[in-house]
Amino acid sequence: MNTVRKLAEDIVGREGGFVNDPDDPGGATNYGVTIHTLRRLRPGQQVGVEDVRRLTRQDAVDIYVAHYFRHPRIAELPEPLWATVFDMYVNAGANAVRILQRLMVEMGLDVAMDGVIGPQTIAATHRAYDMAPAHLVDAYGIARRDYYYRIADRRPASRKFARRRDGGKGGWITRAEEFIAPRFHLTDAQHRARVAGWT
Repeated sequence: MNTVRKLAEDIVGREGGFVNDPDDPGGATNYGVTIHTLRRLRPGQQVGVEDVRRLTRQDAVDIYVAHYFRHPRIAELPEPLWATVFDMYVNAGANAVRILQRLMVEMGLDVAMDGVIGPQTIAATHRAYDMAPAHLVDAYGIARRDYYYRIADRRPASRKFARRRDGGKGGWITRAEEFIAPRFHLTDAQHRARVAGWT
C-alpha cells in the first residue's frame, strides 16, 4: 500500500519544477504549488514569484498532504480512489470532487455536486465502490480525462496542455490515463479524432 506521503511525492514528480506560463491560469507554479495557493496559505504575507521559486520538493509534499489530502477528507473515500482523486485535487481543486459527485449521480446515487467531501459524498462513494469495485477507479479516470478535454474545448489557450504540438496526447491526457487501466486508454487515432476540431 502506498502511504499518503508517497502519493504526494509521486504528484510532485509529475508536476515538475518551477514554471510561469502565461497561458496557465494558476500563474507561477513550483512542484504544482501555485502562487495563488501560496498566498492563501500565507495570509498577511506579501507572496511573490520568487517565493514560489524558492519552494522545495519537501515544502510541496507537506502542502499536499495537509491541504490537498487531509483537509478535503480524501482519506474517507474508498482507498483505491485515493491516488487519482488526490492527484486531481492538486490539479483542479474542488473540481476533482465535483467530477466524483457527478459520477455518483450518473450511477443513480443521491449526492449534491458541491465540490465538498462531506458525509453524503463519503457514503455515496462507498456505495458506488461496493456496486462496481472493479470499475469505479477507471470510471473516475475517464471522467477526469473528459473534464480536461472539455476545458480545452472551451479555452483555446489550454489546448496545449491536452494536445502536443505534433497532435499527440498532451500532459493532461497522459496524466489522467496514468490512473486508467490500459484497455481504456484512447488510441492515438481516437485522441486525434477527439481534438480534430481544435485550431
